[in-house]
Amino acid sequence: MTTASTTPLSCFSLTHEGPIAHLVLNRPEAMNTMNATFWRELDGVLDQIHHGGQARVLVLSSTGKHFSAGMALDVFSGGIQMDDQSPEGRAAVLDTLGALQATFTKLESLRIPVLAAIHGGCIGGAVDMVTACCMRYATQDAFFCIQEINIGMVADVGTLQRLPKLIPEAVAKELAYTGRRLPAARALALGLVNEVFDSHAAMLAGVMQIAREIASKPPIAIWGTKQAIHYTRDHSVADALQQMGWLQGAIWSNRHVREAVTAMKEKRAGNFPDLATLQRFEDMGR
Repeated sequence: MTTASTTPLSCFSLTHEGPIAHLVLNRPEAMNTMNATFWRELDGVLDQIHHGGQARVLVLSSTGKHFSAGMALDVFSGGIQMDDQSPEGRAAVLDTLGALQATFTKLESLRIPVLAAIHGGCIGGAVDMVTACCMRYATQDAFFCIQEINIGMVADVGTLQRLPKLIPEAVAKELAYTGRRLPAARALALGLVNEVFDSHAAMLAGVMQIAREIASKPPIAIWGTKQAIHYTRDHSVADALQQMGWLQGAIWSNRHVREAVTAMKEKRAGNFPDLATLQRFEDMGR
């Protein structure tokens, strides 16, 4: 029997449906822009999921007209001090951006797959966010826009680093230089999104079905697969093959393989343990 629980947040709602965590951007009146609370809550939720071990997939979706309009502009006038008047102030920008980048990198380094379900506009910082996810799905009305160039700045929280590894570099440059919108149909043709759906409801149903399929596999094997794919993206084939040997040697389980094969033959769901709960070193002994 599937159980569901909900965690109250200001910018999100977090629901656990069995092994699937569903994180929903929930400020539609503000087009789900990313204010200071957004960053604090997202960082905390990802830490919670990463350390907990019970969730096997994270689905990221949104509410309202747009998935997200990106960074809230008032952040730059109050929340984040971008001091360009001194070398010391400019140097401090590195730490400010590093903290924001680290939050989205947590999506990439999470121990479980992250599936983004995108509708309407995915703009600016939202592109940074979804390019850190494992897979992206979209509705027909969805579009992507590297908005930063339109407001006089360089995209700086991950888009320029991850997008060229997801689509042809020349297309990524076109989007980054012009600030043009990339519609869902072209995003599908380029491989940025896995599938385009007719409606928001159809997309969520489809993405949750994929999440259930992933959650039915051995979590440690899914973790290992995610590790291997990300490593090979950033390393040579020879290095990645060597890393694969170390990885497989570390996580191989005869019991998991036997259970998977038996379950397949018996046409039933496999029974696999969750990932181990992680304890922060600084919390030990409390």
